[in-house]
Amino acid sequence: MRVLHVAYQQLKRYGHTRVSWAQKLTFGLIKNDHLVQTFSDRDVAAFEAPFGIRDLGKKKANRRLLETVEAFEPDLLIAGHCDLITNETLEAVRAMAPNCAIIHCNNDPLFVPSNVERIKYRAKVTDAVFISTGRRELTQFEGSRARVYHMPNPVEPSVECFDNSAIATADLPIDLIFCSNSQNFTKRLEMIARMKEQLDPIMDFKTFGSFNEPPVWGRDYDRALQASKMGLNFNRQEGVDWYSSARMAQLAGNGILQFTHASGRFDELLPAETLVYFQEEADLIASIREFHADDAKRQAWAKATREFFHQEINSTLYAQYIVEAGTQAAFSHPYCWAQDINLDGTLK
Repeated sequence: MRVLHVAYQQLKRYGHTRVSWAQKLTFGLIKNDHLVQTFSDRDVAAFEAPFGIRDLGKKKANRRLLETVEAFEPDLLIAGHCDLITNETLEAVRAMAPNCAIIHCNNDPLFVPSNVERIKYRAKVTDAVFISTGRRELTQFEGSRARVYHMPNPVEPSVECFDNSAIATADLPIDLIFCSNSQNFTKRLEMIARMKEQLDPIMDFKTFGSFNEPPVWGRDYDRALQASKMGLNFNRQEGVDWYSSARMAQLAGNGILQFTHASGRFDELLPAETLVYFQEEADLIASIREFHADDAKRQAWAKATREFFHQEINSTLYAQYIVEAGTQAAFSHPYCWAQDINLDGTLK
């Protein structure tokens, strides 16, 4: 299949990139033998604009996308986070290529109101939308043109390439890690500040991006993960069904034991003795102390998590699922995150 993937490619970061779910999707598509053409709306707009001012290149980026569709003739167009591309342009794509399926993938949380509006906007003109929140939370998007699906955050073996579950504590200098640079829609740093008071005296607790510790990107982020024994998977808000930031896959795929709030209900999706769930702060502190003192248990749980993600929530299956659901082909695998839906995205 010929797939046109429209998403930000981070070209102007020159290696100081964030781990990208869009890049993982591209890798998965290629591994499934699809011919993939990428189109980075923000970069094209900047390249085409006078003086490189991106906002002045928006119209040109939309025209360039239509030129790309005409030249490439895709069977599937995946519109990711590409806000510079208008719905009118996607409608023009449909007129140019009536047999091309058009879908939207959205990896941002629903507690950000502007993202809810963004999804509703795309659902008006696409055949399907894929959202990184559990399907039971997505009923507000039903009734539009688009079918509605949940999608996970996958691991990619070339990205999540470490296995810290096989490494003893003595060779992992960071006992506990939390990386973040976002303060919007969250109070999680208040809890982490209290945790640091209790845990800093007994372990090396790194909080890159917070408390005067600079954020880490690209290779520096890789090195921080490679040195870490355990990690906190704190979302900006908790209690959203099957929602987690991409941090869950980054920790899991690298064999880093992670602690996450029980209210996300990931115990329905993942096997027992993988993620460490907590309800209250005191429970979390106790669990961290327990696994810090029992390295064999830490390694066993982290190994089980890593194996499950690499086998069942990887970029190849992720891309395969999006193609099958997006084009209404029969599911070729019992995707663990799609057991509660029909092929058309409706709940069973």
